Amino acid sequence: MSDVIVVIGAGSIGQAIARRVSSGKQVVLADLFQDNADAAAEVLSNAGFQVSTLTVDVSSRPSVRALVERAAALGDVTGVIHAAGVSPSQASPSTILAVDLYGTAVLLEEFGNVIARGGAGVVIASQSGHRLGALTPEENTALATTPADELLALPMLQPDQVTDSLHAYQLAKRGNSLRVMAEAVRWGKRGARINTISPGIIFTPLAKDELTGPRGAGYRRMIELSPAGRGGTPDEVGTVAALLLGQDGAFITGSDFLMDGGVTASYFYGELAPQ
Repeated sequence: MSDVIVVIGAGSIGQAIARRVSSGKQVVLADLFQDNADAAAEVLSNAGFQVSTLTVDVSSRPSVRALVERAAALGDVTGVIHAAGVSPSQASPSTILAVDLYGTAVLLEEFGNVIARGGAGVVIASQSGHRLGALTPEENTALATTPADELLALPMLQPDQVTDSLHAYQLAKRGNSLRVMAEAVRWGKRGARINTISPGIIFTPLAKDELTGPRGAGYRRMIELSPAGRGGTPDEVGTVAALLLGQDGAFITGSDFLMDGGVTASYFYGELAPQ
């Protein structure tokens, strides 16, 4: 039995990370849509990777559990790459919370039960989580530690409190980084590590949806007024993920890596600051 890398979300970022860390290992590529998984699997297979596919709905624990069982049956799960999610222009607040917040919590719980000693995971969060105002210590603890199946019942996440898709997304992504901090303690007892990456605008099909969507002008302004002056590429995210998933990152766990070309810096201290 060989080492297994599980990729949840067959998009550009998930593929880029998989290419960096999956040589000589079995890749299980899971996506909500079989067509997406098959297309990504063909690209990776043609590049010499050993890939199998599965559909998964991360907002369904039975679906996630089926993915975990499939991966564990193939070998030791040494890497988990969670790059699935929906953006503010794609979904309602309730769907964003169910997929991006609850779904991530379920994945961390379930894969935290099987991750191999020496293994590692990376969750793709977002710069949006860094632009949310400060939460109370109690809210932070609730997002970090509430059992996944009780998470969406939190008062702070009810429809009268979260009325906007962007707010839901920011809460979900802040929740992802907090949840990873808490899960790092549990994963550490298995000798494994887990971190988040919070990318800014990375040129993917999802980003193109955002750039041409109702908030497109704001996103283009973000790029123009950021210190880097450009968007990022999936391969740049892959480089950071490879560090976090590999031996060079063996002392890093429970951390969040903001890589947004300085958008957040400009938002707080530069030309993007709210007037």
